[in-house]
Amino acid sequence: MEDIFEMIVYNPALHKLSLAAAAGLIIGLERELKGKPLGLKTCLIVAVTACLLTIVSYESAFLFSEAYSRPMDPGRIPSYVISGIGFLGAGVILRRNNDAISGLTTASLVLASAGLGITIGVGFYVEALLGVFFMILGVRIIPDLMSWIGPKKLKNIEVRAKIYIKKDTDLTSFLKEVKNKNFGIRRVKVKEEAEDIIISCIVVTSRDVYTTDVYYALKSSENVLQVEVENIT
Repeated sequence: MEDIFEMIVYNPALHKLSLAAAAGLIIGLERELKGKPLGLKTCLIVAVTACLLTIVSYESAFLFSEAYSRPMDPGRIPSYVISGIGFLGAGVILRRNNDAISGLTTASLVLASAGLGITIGVGFYVEALLGVFFMILGVRIIPDLMSWIGPKKLKNIEVRAKIYIKKDTDLTSFLKEVKNKNFGIRRVKVKEEAEDIIISCIVVTSRDVYTTDVYYALKSSENVLQVEVENIT
């Protein structure tokens, strides 16, 4: 058991994967804070997997070139796998409701699965184990940790709202009234109909607030005729 522990701790792959995970975490966190669809989990998984494939490719080129009596290209494995998996990953990325994108984490996990398969097939079991550890860390543990101790913006959810308002309502006063209920408002779109005004917007609130709470808060205004809400986070 002690030998296995030393093999993992002093293995250069640990340092490389740790740095790759840290880089992916930093980039993903920066994108997450800006509200981009490519976020923390996706960047961390892609960074760790790319590092994993590079380790396998370079190590196998040096290990097996003597056995085959000819030099091997260390970049062949990552180039073929990444180009092939790119088409498969694109198939699980969906665009819904005009501005919401889903499936990015799934696409990155498809790439990650391919990387782990290659790693285990070549015989780099320690590297594969470390790769799985960092991927699970990025998908399950770190996001929960960030939502607990991270920046306030990571603790928010977004709710798409469509509000039907009486035509004689002061819209600016109405939006101020919504903000006074501790809601943030983004991407406001106003459309005038024959008998009412429709405001389409994104309501930002805390994760401990239910979507139904947003509905009741918006519906409570005397000038609101109808409300439609949808959680998009």
